[in-house]
Amino acid sequence: MGGKGGARHLKRLTAPRSWPIHVKEKKWTVKPKPGPHPASRSIPLTIVLRDLLGYAKNAREARIILSQGKVKVDGVVRRDGKYPVGLMDTLEIQDVNAKYRAIPLKKGLSLIQINEEESQLKPCRIEGKTVVKGGHIQLNLHDGRNILVKVSDPKAPREDAYKPRDTLILSLPDQKILKHVKFQENAYALIISGRNAGKHGRITGFTPGTATRRAVVSIQDQNGETIQTVADYVFILGDEKPEVKLAAG
Repeated sequence: MGGKGGARHLKRLTAPRSWPIHVKEKKWTVKPKPGPHPASRSIPLTIVLRDLLGYAKNAREARIILSQGKVKVDGVVRRDGKYPVGLMDTLEIQDVNAKYRAIPLKKGLSLIQINEEESQLKPCRIEGKTVVKGGHIQLNLHDGRNILVKVSDPKAPREDAYKPRDTLILSLPDQKILKHVKFQENAYALIISGRNAGKHGRITGFTPGTATRRAVVSIQDQNGETIQTVADYVFILGDEKPEVKLAAG
């Protein structure tokens, strides 16, 4: 007998706690489809429109808005209410000319309103890189994108200045690299996970990792307080100041 496959439904009790839904109000909620972000770090479009932004009173109204092509994620029209919106994604509601960016806060993802110019930019963290045919470099980004960097001489790839945990500022929707921000001291960083999620500031120091311990980063926030977090929780957003708008505090 063949396998049943994955469940198509999701109970509210087992949904990520970061989602802005009432656990005991109803039994079921929207299960996100596989996409650029994991379920634990994303919110389905239906919940974004209904519970987070309030453009729809129920799932039916959210489906109507989406079916009419009025919602864009990263400059691309999305009609599926199960599509996951995740870290640094830009969201555009066309009829009301409202634009938002998904950023982390202590209790999970939130959306902050941004202007037209900023909605055409997206920071993407480099998670890894691969050498492909011809000696070119493929950069694997946090939202599932792959960017190909062509090198003129595979034996001496001067174009390969990118490292994991660096950030690329991309233009939307054509995905051109506008800026490369390195993971280094004095860079401006955002903490994307852990108990300090949502806090941001300038990197003041590093503690290298070992075989049994992860690397630690020290960040001085806007209030002058020093925060320490693991390097995997750090998202670089600029050399001295953030390239995109962040929530206060």
